[in-house]
Amino acid sequence: MKLGIHAYAWCSQWSNETLGLIDRVKALGLDFIEIPLMCLETYDAKAIRRRLNNAGLDAVTSTVLLGETDITSDQPAIRAKGVDYLKACVDATAGIGARSFSGVIYSQHVKAAVRRPGADEWKWSADALRAVADHAKPAGVTLGIEPVNRYETYLVNTCAQALELKRMIGRENIRVHLDTYHMNIEEKSFYDATRLAGGDLIHYHLCENDRGIPGTGHVDWDGIFRALAEIGYTGYAALESFVDCTDNMNTWVWRQLARDGDTLVREGVAFIHGMMSKHGLR
Repeated sequence: MKLGIHAYAWCSQWSNETLGLIDRVKALGLDFIEIPLMCLETYDAKAIRRRLNNAGLDAVTSTVLLGETDITSDQPAIRAKGVDYLKACVDATAGIGARSFSGVIYSQHVKAAVRRPGADEWKWSADALRAVADHAKPAGVTLGIEPVNRYETYLVNTCAQALELKRMIGRENIRVHLDTYHMNIEEKSFYDATRLAGGDLIHYHLCENDRGIPGTGHVDWDGIFRALAEIGYTGYAALESFVDCTDNMNTWVWRQLARDGDTLVREGVAFIHGMMSKHGLR
């Protein structure tokens, strides 16, 4: 299993000014960095790829859809804009030599919904992602559907729903991206959800229930790592915890969850490495 960390542990927006995080992640002994694609205008693929190659570090990418790119909108023009944006994210991913692109890519993040999604929303999402998957295939990029909690999406909250959307899309380069923070709210069992993902699992966010230091809350880490071992998982897993204050307070972290970011990373990585060793994933 490849262990990494999301760049949002230290920054609120990716740009050439944050390229030094690549070296910082390498110095921590991690395998990869997760780079956000929310602001493609400040994303310099050539500079990132050069820095990754120099550091000998792998990368994955992720994003969320906003209102103007919502592929479950009832307005065709907005859905088309969402498809164009996701295709641009695929190109940005391929441009740095990465092969995994995931996140809330199936509907608007934090959508002000007033009813449950119907058949139209599911079809619009599947149709859009099918077009994006077809665009991604020649570039060797795989898309990961990340279920998130009911307060952040009305469409895909569980692993089972992610697999249903994958079935509707009907493309081989669609996978599932799980996140323990959201699973803590929506899944009945960390172990069962992880086993259900099985060979479709491409990425895993390792977060404590409060997004603090892994191992300090009530997430069932033994169940998670037992399941990962049983499915023979060798893919990506990233810490996605937030402590340092940034301009991106959409992380909704309003109190100090660790002494500082470096403490969170150091203690969190040590805990996860311990769980990997315990369950034979190293």
